[in-house]
Amino acid sequence: MGSNDFITLFFLVAAVLIFLQLRNVLGRRTGNEKPPFDPYTARDAVKAPASDDGKVVTLPRREISDEERFSEIDAVAKQGTPLNASLREMLKVDPSFKPAEFLNGARMAYEMIVMAFADGDRKTLKNLLSKEVYEGFDAAISEREAKGEVVKSTFVGIDKAELTHASVKGPEEQVTVRIVCQLISATFDKDGAIVDGDQENVAEVTDIWTFARDSRSRDPNWKLVATESEQ
Repeated sequence: MGSNDFITLFFLVAAVLIFLQLRNVLGRRTGNEKPPFDPYTARDAVKAPASDDGKVVTLPRREISDEERFSEIDAVAKQGTPLNASLREMLKVDPSFKPAEFLNGARMAYEMIVMAFADGDRKTLKNLLSKEVYEGFDAAISEREAKGEVVKSTFVGIDKAELTHASVKGPEEQVTVRIVCQLISATFDKDGAIVDGDQENVAEVTDIWTFARDSRSRDPNWKLVATESEQ
């Protein structure tokens, strides 16, 4: 047998062995396999039960009472306070508003905005800020870049986030949040020297941010419209 015939036979045997090994590992199709997971399918979709004649029965949705809605507000704002009253008025105008969900979203937005500003990520900021606030952030980033400065930040976490004010002015809803966070941040000049902040110690930062959205808009997202640092 020539050398070429031997090499051909060797690869043929190897191919057969690999096929058998894969067959053992992967198994055979039985027709009972689960369909592939679709990450874009609505997670909350529930299949309605079928009636005796096989037709799908449409179940009525459970309506949430005003008492239940207001109890959510009472959980974040004490009854009898101006904030509680303002949130109740907002709920009458926008029944979809949920204070707890809003606070969770505000916490996530806060971290994203703080880190995007430190990184000079204008694209992220533009999606989360109003035009006026974005222009202020953009100007600060541009000034930093012109000086050759770099900000290095580590977001440790949020200690507290609470609603402090809410209002409805025409179609616009506004909610103000007081956020206390732990942050490590330092600004370095073009030579690598620290010109502001501390790269090792954790600092407590308290900000008062106001978010707003237009109830007439197709965009349901809130945007940051005002910032203030608590002294």
